[in-house]
Formats: sequence, C-alpha cells, structure tokens
Amino acid sequence: MLDSLDFSLSRDLFTILLLQVTIWRSDSFLVIGPSEPIVAMLGAETVLPCRVSPAMSVENMELRWFRSQISETVYLYQNGMEQVEEQVVDFKGRTELVKDYITEGRVAVRIYSLQVSDNGIYKCLFKKGNDFEEATLELKVIGLGSGPHVSIVSPEDKGIRLRCTGKGWYPQPEVQWNNARGEKMPSLSEEETINEDGLYNIQASIIVEDSSNREVSCSLKNPFFGQEQVETISIPEPFFPRSSPWKAAFAVTFFLLGIFMCSVLLLAWKRLQEKKETRNIQEEKNKETQKRESLEKQLLQRKELYQQDWRKAQLYADWRKEQFKAVAVTLDPDGAHSNLNLSDDKTKVSMKNAPQTSDTCTKQQQVETICSVLGKNSFKDGRYYWEVEVKTEENTENRWALGVCSDTVKRKGWFIESTDRNFWVMGYEDGKFKVFSSKPEFLLLRQQPSRIGVFLDYDGGDLSFYNMNDGSHIYSFTEITFFGTLRPYFSLQGAVMFVITCLDSDHAENQSNSSQKTSAFNVSSNNMDVPQEATSLLSSEGRVSTSTESAQVS
Repeated sequence: MLDSLDFSLSRDLFTILLLQVTIWRSDSFLVIGPSEPIVAMLGAETVLPCRVSPAMSVENMELRWFRSQISETVYLYQNGMEQVEEQVVDFKGRTELVKDYITEGRVAVRIYSLQVSDNGIYKCLFKKGNDFEEATLELKVIGLGSGPHVSIVSPEDKGIRLRCTGKGWYPQPEVQWNNARGEKMPSLSEEETINEDGLYNIQASIIVEDSSNREVSCSLKNPFFGQEQVETISIPEPFFPRSSPWKAAFAVTFFLLGIFMCSVLLLAWKRLQEKKETRNIQEEKNKETQKRESLEKQLLQRKELYQQDWRKAQLYADWRKEQFKAVAVTLDPDGAHSNLNLSDDKTKVSMKNAPQTSDTCTKQQQVETICSVLGKNSFKDGRYYWEVEVKTEENTENRWALGVCSDTVKRKGWFIESTDRNFWVMGYEDGKFKVFSSKPEFLLLRQQPSRIGVFLDYDGGDLSFYNMNDGSHIYSFTEITFFGTLRPYFSLQGAVMFVITCLDSDHAENQSNSSQKTSAFNVSSNNMDVPQEATSLLSSEGRVSTSTESAQVS
C-alpha cells in the first residue's frame, strides 16, 4: 500500500511539472520566412512574407521589416497601426502591410515600384512583450532591358566586325555569340557601364572571319534565372574580303627576308658588344686606379685635418688614440660592493653567484641595490683612455654601466647613476643600450659592442665611448665642466663580467703605430671597401664634417 501511495505522489508531481512547462512555453514562438529568394521584376511590386509558429494572432505584436541594421526600417507596425517615423526615406510611400491573415500569424509587406537599390537581404522581427524573434529574407530584383541589337560596324583585314548592344539590364547580363550551327563564338571585347538608375548598359564586339558564318546571333541572358533575349543578323557575301594568291607569296618572301636581316643585325650587334665590353673593362681598371690614388690622398688629407681639429671628429677610434694617453686601470677593492668578485690582478669583476635566469633575482631587487666599484686611477686634468671587455651570457636579464664619476659621489645603498649626480656613464638595461642621464637616451647601435673604449678629455669637458670591435662611435658627453677628481666607474648585475685591458705606455705606442695602418682601410692591399663617411671627407672650405649627428649615425 505504501508503494502504491509513493507511485501516485510521483505521478501527480510529474503532471504538475509538465503543466508548468506547458504554461511557460505557451508565449514562445518562432518567426519563419521563405527559404528561397524572392524574385521580382524591376519597376513591379513584390511581397516579403513572414509567419509565426505556432500559429497565433499577431495583431498586438510589434512587426518590423528592416535591412542589415534595425535602424534601417522598411516598415513598422506597432500599437495596431503603421508607424512612419522610423521608416527610411527610400521606402516612404512605397510599402503597405498585407494583413488578411494577421489573426493566424501570417503577414507580409508589399513594396511598390521596385528599384535596383531594393535588391538584397531583409529581416522581419516580431516582438511580444520582452520576447522577440526574427527571420531573414532575400529579395532579388531583375531587369530585362532592351536589346540585344546587332549591327555591322566595319570591314576588317581579317573579316567583318559586329557589335551587340543592350540597355537597362540588372544584374549584368551574360553575352553569348553563336553561329548558325549553334556553336559558341568568343567575344573580341565587352564593355559595360552603369547608368544613373544603377542599370547595366553593355556593348560587345566580334570579328567574323569565316564566310561560312554568314548568320550570327547575339544573346543577352539574366545570370540568376536564365531569361534570355536573342537577335540574329545575316552578313551578305560581298562584305567578306577576298584573298589574293600574291599576298601569300609576298608574305613568305617578306618573312625570309626578315630572318636574313635579323641574322645580319645580330652578328653586328655581337661584335659591337664585344668591343664595348673590352673598352668598359679598360675604363673600369683606369677608374679603380684613379679611385685608389684619390682615396689614399683623401685619407692623408683627412688625417692632417683631424690632427688639427681632432676634438670635433668622432669617426675613428684608432686616430683618436693618438691624442690620448693609455692608462692601465685597476679596480679598487676598498670601495667595491660586497656582492662583487674581483680578480687577483684587479682587472676583472663579476657578480658573486650571478643569477642564471630572471627567476632568481626579481626586478625590484635589481633596482634597490646597484653593485658598483671604482678604479684606483684618478684624473684631475689631461686626456686618457682605457678599454673594457664586456662578457655576458645569453638568455639572462643583465644590467651594466661603465664610464667615470666624481670621487665624492654617494654609492652606498640606493642611488641613481645620472649626470646631475656627477655620473657620466652608458650601459645596458631592460634589453636596450642607453645613456644614464637626467633624461635617459636610448642608443640604436648597428653592432653590439663587446669591447668598449672610454676616452676622457678632462680639460676639454668631453667623455666619449667607442666600439673597439669596429672603431665606430657610440656616444659622447660634451661641453662638461669637470670639478675635482674623476675615477673610472663600473656597475653590474646578473651574468656580466668586465675585463679591463691593462694599457701601458709601450702598449699605447704600439696601438698608435697600428692605428696608422688600420685607419688607412688597407689601401696598400687594394681593398676598396670604403665606409660611407669617405663620401663626404671634406666640406667646400676643405674642413672635416663635424656634425655630431652624422658621427653618431656612422
């Protein structure tokens, strides 16, 4: 008995749930439009039908037909009447609602005087309360214009030219020529234009060469539904040109004569080219000799001018060495950061336990502490230079800087490397080469420097950096008024090692002698690869171009 009672309760609950779902679904509906495109003739009328499923009255619904956007309203039925306020201008006065079966959920919009612009996609939207559904319709407007009209244009060398014209078609019709046997003949040309109403005017031409094709027809066909109009023309026999046997003989003779003349001209052209090539080779040799002699002379002139005004020239590191004293810079362990590891000879510095990946050292930790060390050397006047080799590991986040700083700068704890704090340095940070100044400048270098030359002109207020791999200029601090003592400065983070080249006076003299050879671009070995700067060696007054921007680009 208990089992029977449980079954009865379950059946009653299922019935109630089914009744609630039925009530909830009673207001839902679907909007259905025609599955096939609606085809209508240009200038005629057509209807765009839509219906709801299940069938119900739509008298109290909002019914809207529109184009691609709801704002492009074609027709709006709301509150039991037509609403024209939102209707687009093109459809005003050309639409009405067909509502004979509105109580059964079937309605349509009739459009009068169809235009080319009416062609395309439409949507109908039925809205009841907050529920709405829509369907998509496609209207294809076709226009069968006048024609075709076939006419004889003029005789040609090979036959008769015919022309086929048609006007007022939409969409663009297909043109086809056929002979009396029904065989297709390709058009020689087709031209189509669109008039102000958007209709196509077409003109096609053909040349009939065979006199057997005296009857030729032209057809214009609508590409959508195959409506076709045809016109046939008969060409009288006298219109076809008559062939003469002398023409063929003359053509063969002329062809053979042409081959003979071409052969003679080809042989003469080959001999002329051989002579011209020999003359060009000799001229090139003379030009190379003159260019080599001119280059040697220009290089000597340039070096003489450089010796007179070397401060303004930033082109060659080797020539610059001759004006500076090479110094053997060593590192000062007393002022070195505790995280730095100095070699026994005090010419190499690297991080202790340098991180191999960016995960072991966060960006915030890198910014909070700058690991730096000074050189033992101090400068109060004069001109000096030294070289530093920068060794880094790939796929690691590194930061380094080198240059000079005042002997009195603060380097404990957190500090900023900037010119307004008496640091004059350049280096590498965040994947870019930059100048550490009050307004940091990023450097676009044509080659990543692994060996950097530092040139300090204390009295001249100049600190310049050069890529010693290729001798190119990197950056210069100019017009600086130095005070007090300056010392070499180095800072690094990550997998970086500085190796300072120990330069003594003998080494500097050897560098000076070797620079005179390398600066001449190996002219003695006939190497004509001259850098771009050599094209503007001297200005109109005979002086070296000293533009800072040109020097940096080079």
